[in-house]
Amino acid sequence: MRGQASERPTYLSREESFMYDREANFPMEETRNEARIEYTENGMLNLSSRRCELLQISKSSAVIGIATQFKLPQNFYLDIPGARIGMIGCIVKRIHANNLVEARFLRLMSDRDLNRIFVYSTHPNHRNRVLDIYG
Repeated sequence: MRGQASERPTYLSREESFMYDREANFPMEETRNEARIEYTENGMLNLSSRRCELLQISKSSAVIGIATQFKLPQNFYLDIPGARIGMIGCIVKRIHANNLVEARFLRLMSDRDLNRIFVYSTHPNHRNRVLDIYG
């Protein structure tokens, strides 16, 4: 009986986060859209923005290519001006050595916004997509 107390799992033995542990992984789809990363520098003093390219996207995350290296904060906003979608809250998951950033959205993208991104994409896979203005 003496060794069993430490072998039993407790409620603190495994922490679970809905966003990262139980959420379904949505498939990434290739796209090519001009985008902009906006973030605050020096606390809340000024808002900086950098141009980037949206390379892959799903309902919950994106892969972003940046042209120049800069200190990217953990939280930032993603704007996609061509599709008229602004201020998507993001958290950095991983930064790769070849200037690719994996980001996770703070909320899931709607199907309508994803379709709008694909309509304005310059990727050959989305060449025949049209915008549904009645939907």
